[in-house]
Amino acid sequence: MTKSKNLIKKTTYNFEDGEIIPVNKPIGWTSFDVVNKIRKALRIKKVGHTGTLDPFASGLLIILTGKKTKLASTFQNLPKTYEGIIELGVETNTLDVDGEVVRREVVSEFSREEIETILKRFEGESFQIPPSHSAVKIGGTRAYKLARQNQPVKLEPRKIHIYSIHLLNYSGREVHFSVTCSKGTYIRALARDFAKVLGTVGYLKSLKRRQIGNYSLENAWEIDGFIDWVLSAGKASKNKEAVD
Repeated sequence: MTKSKNLIKKTTYNFEDGEIIPVNKPIGWTSFDVVNKIRKALRIKKVGHTGTLDPFASGLLIILTGKKTKLASTFQNLPKTYEGIIELGVETNTLDVDGEVVRREVVSEFSREEIETILKRFEGESFQIPPSHSAVKIGGTRAYKLARQNQPVKLEPRKIHIYSIHLLNYSGREVHFSVTCSKGTYIRALARDFAKVLGTVGYLKSLKRRQIGNYSLENAWEIDGFIDWVLSAGKASKNKEAVD
């Protein structure tokens, strides 16, 4: 869709005072790219997002403006639903498609039922070690910065909760799945751990965020569509200096 039902149902808009804008982040964009483009279109300073999506990922990103930026932590704590594809037999240094291949292993043959059963083992509360290429801080330094410098990265396991996980398709070495999980869950790490249970390695080939709490990708704006609507409807701030 081009527009969000949440906005269409409203009759007045005040982006400087505060609005919630669900958008569909394209592959290749950083979350800051989205924030920056919307900030420039609205011509206001206070614009933020509620949870980073890596550049290789796409899907739902909730943008907050004005006073609503104070709600960021509330949204961050909501359950999130993702759809992804794990490729087995190959591991990258970042555990995703943007990394360099560092390992290859043989993949045994599994039935669809076996794959589904193993995925279900990850449901519930558990402890997960974040990827070395992550924003987790070690002694004040982001882990990914240390990893890029080939320095040792030791991260402690963190408690996560996977509310549900489902197999969507299994073909060759690709496992297509959906998962609803808690704050702090790394889907890249889930791909790593799932492959390990299968006796091999794996990385996250693609990722799309479909839901955050009650906000759904199906009701999100395409970014260009939102900006076109802002410009055509004259909703941008009149203060030219607001984003200078």
